[in-house]
Amino acid sequence: MSIVAAGEAWRVRRASGLKGFWTPPGDKSVSHRALMFGALSNGTTKVDGFLPAGDCLSTANVLGRLGVTIRFLNEARTSLEIEGLGLRGLKAPAEPAPLDCGNSGTTMRLMAGILAAHPFRSALSGDASLTRRPMKRIVEPLRLMGASISARGEGDTPPIEIEGAELKGIAIELPVASAQVKSALLLAGLQAAGTTRVKEPSSSRDHTERQLRRLGAAYRVDEGGWHAVDGGVVLSAQPWQVPGDFSTASFFLAAAAICSRSDLTITGVGVNPGRIGLLEVLTKMGARIAVTNQREVSGEPVADLVIKGGAPLKGIRVAGDMIPRIHDEVPVLAVVACCADGVTIIRDAGELRVKETDRIAAVASELTKLGAKVGVLADGLAIEGSATLKGAEVTSHGDHRMAMALAVAGLVAAGETQVTDTACVATSYPGFATDLASLAGEG
Repeated sequence: MSIVAAGEAWRVRRASGLKGFWTPPGDKSVSHRALMFGALSNGTTKVDGFLPAGDCLSTANVLGRLGVTIRFLNEARTSLEIEGLGLRGLKAPAEPAPLDCGNSGTTMRLMAGILAAHPFRSALSGDASLTRRPMKRIVEPLRLMGASISARGEGDTPPIEIEGAELKGIAIELPVASAQVKSALLLAGLQAAGTTRVKEPSSSRDHTERQLRRLGAAYRVDEGGWHAVDGGVVLSAQPWQVPGDFSTASFFLAAAAICSRSDLTITGVGVNPGRIGLLEVLTKMGARIAVTNQREVSGEPVADLVIKGGAPLKGIRVAGDMIPRIHDEVPVLAVVACCADGVTIIRDAGELRVKETDRIAAVASELTKLGAKVGVLADGLAIEGSATLKGAEVTSHGDHRMAMALAVAGLVAAGETQVTDTACVATSYPGFATDLASLAGEG
């Protein structure tokens, strides 16, 4: 086997290629939003293709403590129903303990926007990793809207304490493009008096905006790129079919691109323009990828991707507006860069220093152990290609995307690579090792 799970470690060996057909698990970002919008809608929301991973279950558990009834309809927990409570219909938690967001920044930031408009006290906390992540960019604009909210940890980190209030719409320009911050403010604006307008310096993923339109909110994009939502418009429950998660598929896409004998078809994957930056980057590097069977499902674009290995890859520069579209994929992009001719430069990615771990430092540290030549920049990485990778023991630093990227590196490294601290992968994709092993041929 090319990858074997042994407790909280994986043993990975060289693979000839990824072959066959594979459908990714449900999109994590869309699964979060299905739960939240279902809770804020009037009526019963049916969801199929839900991702029952740790982060999404954190959102379900938080909403459950706020009075929302969520019924799982199958043993795999991929189908469920949500009994909506309507705008500002959530109930105060019966227990004073903080609402536990686990490792999920999406849960914490978007729920802060929702709870800011609810007339009761609440608190949001999480695991050791999440409580190190700064929340100032959420707290300050919600205060401007009228919420009493504060991040009590050192350096504006969680727990977040909220005293909900009657909110008023504001206009705010975000200093950094962030789908989580933008979504939190639009969700708060949905419950506020007047109009809330948000502008980003560059585009980020638009899952929230698509669903505001689909569910009947008064949402629009005004002249100058301002995202605007009018408060108080009732949402009507609609069924959801969650597409396959592109961020999860990206690890298989990258692995197929760097393993010479790959012939892989990824079916039913979401191709939201804000999410497929890695697809565009890999194509520019020379990877052979075809996008087929394009369609729309529950407001989201979906397609099949066909990847054939063996194409020569070249290093490129990745920066600017592309970075918000590949935040989750930078670790695995760095692995691909090790296999390309020339140097790959990644800039404007300073935001990665405050993810689950400092991803810039972690990528450099762990790929260097495998023999890669990686330079750390203030806001990114410089990776020298055509490296001869050799198996070694590496660690995820508790970051699920690091763990999966290092497994992909192991598929092209000589000998055996051992990836430790892999339990974190349960937050997004518990079945990763099993699926990768089933698709990876022997070296």
